[in-house]
Amino acid sequence: MTTSLPSIPRPQAAEAALPILLRQLRLAWIRSHWQSIASQAEGEGWSHSQFLYALCEQEVEQRQQARQHRLLRAAHLPWSKALADYDHGDRIETHRWQELEALSRQSEWLQRGENVLLFGPSGVGKTHLAVGIALAQIALDQACRFYPATSLVQELQKARAEYNLPAALERLDRYPLLLIDDIGYVRRDEQESSVLFELICHRYERRSLLITANQPFTAWDEIFPSSSMTVAAVDRLVHHCHIIEISGDSHRRAQASRRSGSQQPQQP
Repeated sequence: MTTSLPSIPRPQAAEAALPILLRQLRLAWIRSHWQSIASQAEGEGWSHSQFLYALCEQEVEQRQQARQHRLLRAAHLPWSKALADYDHGDRIETHRWQELEALSRQSEWLQRGENVLLFGPSGVGKTHLAVGIALAQIALDQACRFYPATSLVQELQKARAEYNLPAALERLDRYPLLLIDDIGYVRRDEQESSVLFELICHRYERRSLLITANQPFTAWDEIFPSSSMTVAAVDRLVHHCHIIEISGDSHRRAQASRRSGSQQPQQP
C-alpha cells in the first residue's frame, strides 16, 4: 500500500492556510513564530530539516516552560525558596544533608512511594526545606501539592461530610508528592485524625508524603486519638522513609534579636 504525496497549494494560499492547520495541531508557538524563523532560515541558508528542527525544538521548549508554570501554580507553595538557599550549617548532620540533596536531584523515590519526614523545633526552616524539595521535583516534571496540615484536614473533613472522601483522596493521587506542613497543629480529634489517618493509609506504598513536624513520634499521641492509630500511622509512614532531624534555634527569633540589637541607642 502506497501513500500518495499531498497536493500543495500555491505559496500565497499555503501561507494563508498554515495558521489554521497549526491551530488544529495545537502548535501555538510555531503558529506565532514560523514566519520569523522562516526568514532566518532563508537568510542563513538552512536546509528544510534544519528549519523543521528549529521549529520543533522551540515548540517543545515552550511547552515545557508552560508545563513548569502550571505545576508551580498547582503546587500552591507559600514561597519560592530553593534547597541551595538553606544555610544548614550545624543544623543538619552532613550525611542527612547529602541525603536531601540526593532526593532533590532525582524522582525515583516518588515512583517507589517513599516518604520524607522533617522534624525540628519551630523556626529552623522545615517549611523552607519542604518547598525546596518540591521546587526541585517540579523542575524534574513531577506534580506536587503543598498544604498546611489544618487546611488539608478541613478539606478532607468537608469531603467526608459530603460523602466524597474516596473521590477526594483519589484526586490527590494526581500529585506524586503531597506536602503536609506542621502536622502537629492537627487537633487530637476523632474526626480530624481519622481523615488524616485514611490519607496516610490511602497513599501507603503508592504515593509519597513529605511531612514537617515540631514533635517527635513519641508525642504523636497528641495528634491521633488512640495509641493504636498512632502506631499504625507511624508504621506506614516510616516503612519507606527518609527521616531528617533539624536542630538549633529559630531563624526568626535570631533575626528579631539582631534587629532589636541594631536598634539599641549607642552609649556615649
